[in-house]
Amino acid sequence: MSEAPHGAPIKTPGQLIAAVIAGFAVPIAIIVLLAYYVDNSTRTGAGTDGLSDAVVDSRITPIAKVEVRDANAPRVYKTGEEVYKAVCSACHAAGAAGAPKFTNTGDWAPRIAQGFDTLWHTALTGKGAMPPRGGTSPDDYSDYEIGLAVAYMANNAGAKFADPPKPVPGQPAAGPAGASGAAAASGAEAASGAAAGASDTASAQAAAAMAAMKNVPQTAAPASGAQSADASQAGKALYQQVCQACHAAGVLNAPKFGDKEAWAPRLKDPIDTIYNYALHGKGAMPPKGGSNASDADVKAAVDYMVGAAK
Repeated sequence: MSEAPHGAPIKTPGQLIAAVIAGFAVPIAIIVLLAYYVDNSTRTGAGTDGLSDAVVDSRITPIAKVEVRDANAPRVYKTGEEVYKAVCSACHAAGAAGAPKFTNTGDWAPRIAQGFDTLWHTALTGKGAMPPRGGTSPDDYSDYEIGLAVAYMANNAGAKFADPPKPVPGQPAAGPAGASGAAAASGAEAASGAAAGASDTASAQAAAAMAAMKNVPQTAAPASGAQSADASQAGKALYQQVCQACHAAGVLNAPKFGDKEAWAPRLKDPIDTIYNYALHGKGAMPPKGGSNASDADVKAAVDYMVGAAK
C-alpha cells in the first residue's frame, strides 16, 4: 500500500507570517496576564497583616483614656459574684497561696465560724499572702462591694450570711463593725466583735513585721567560700536582726520561735528542705527574709530556730 502524501500546514507566505506573529504574541499575552494576576491578588506573606484595620487601630489607640462620669449620678454597685470573678477568683478559684477554695466547705468552715464581720474586715485589711482588698483600691471597689463578694463566697460554701447594708447617699457607709448585726443572728454580736479585735491586733502585728522586713540592713555577703567564724553565733545574730520580725510573735503564719507545736510539722521535712524554704522564700516570707546574708548564715539561723524548737 502506498502512503498518502504529507503536506506542510504552511503553504503560503501569508500563513508563515501569521504563524511567526502568533508564536511571539501568544506567549507575551500569557506573561502579561500572569503578571497582572499576581500583582492584584491578596498577599499573605509574613507581616502583611500589619496594615490591617484592626492592627492599625490598636497601634494608634491612645495610651490614656478619659472617661467622663456624672458625679451626681447614683453609683451602680457590682454584685458579689461580679467582684469575685473580677478579683477574688484569681486565688480562691484554685485555692492558691493558701486561700480557701471556692465552694470547698472544709476550707471555709473555720472562716465562717469567725463570723461575717471578721471575714469582711480581713478582706479589707489583708491577711497572709492576700493583700488588702485583694489588691484593688477603694476607687475600684467600695467596702460594700468587697463585703458582697465575701458573703457570696462564704454562702457558696455553706454560710447563710446576709449581704452588708447598702450605702445610703449622703450618709457614711457602714463598715465591718456596723455590719455584724445584719449578718449575725442573736447573741453572735459579742463574739464577732471579739474576733474583730483579735484580727485588728494580728493585722497590726503583720504590718509591723512587714515594715521590719523592709528595714532589714542589707549587709554584703562574704566572699565565695568564706565561712563565719562561729556558725552558732552568726545564726543567732541573723535571727535577732532579721528573722524575729515574724518568728518572734508568729505573725504572717511564721512558726513562732521556741513553739514546738508550730514547728513540729515543719520538722517532719528533711533539713535541706527547710534550708531551701529559708533561702528561696515560702508564702509571705521573702528569700533570706529579705536580707543579703550568705547562704551559710541563713542555714545557721535555721539551725538556731530549729534547735530552740526541739
